[in-house]
Amino acid sequence: MDYRTDRPLTVDQYIALLNASTLGERRPVDRPDIVKQMLDHANLLVTAWDGDRLVGAARCLTDYGFVTYCSDLCVLASEQRKGIGRELLRKVMEVAPCRIVLLSAPKAVDYYPRIGFTHHPSAWTILPGEFI
Repeated sequence: MDYRTDRPLTVDQYIALLNASTLGERRPVDRPDIVKQMLDHANLLVTAWDGDRLVGAARCLTDYGFVTYCSDLCVLASEQRKGIGRELLRKVMEVAPCRIVLLSAPKAVDYYPRIGFTHHPSAWTILPGEFI
């Protein structure tokens, strides 16, 4: 597996990865314009490649000193349980050696404690139009 921070990927490649990893259920895969913004504005993207096949990605926002928010950690469903997600996060921490924060997808909630993450009970979210 080749882990890269410098290999570009297309919106279509990323949408296909999201759909094949189950994250497509919770991402705007029907809106390539928004997915393009997601990729354009992430300042750290670590990808996993098997030759020319995109196998996984960790899409992050980081200040490189205090915190990295991993907004997507996705691995093809057919390639999960092979250590690829763990290695993507390891590479994220090599590039940005600081705390990683993320919100778990419901299907992955048991995964993160197994690789050393600590549960944090006070995360909060709000959607546009909900602010008082």
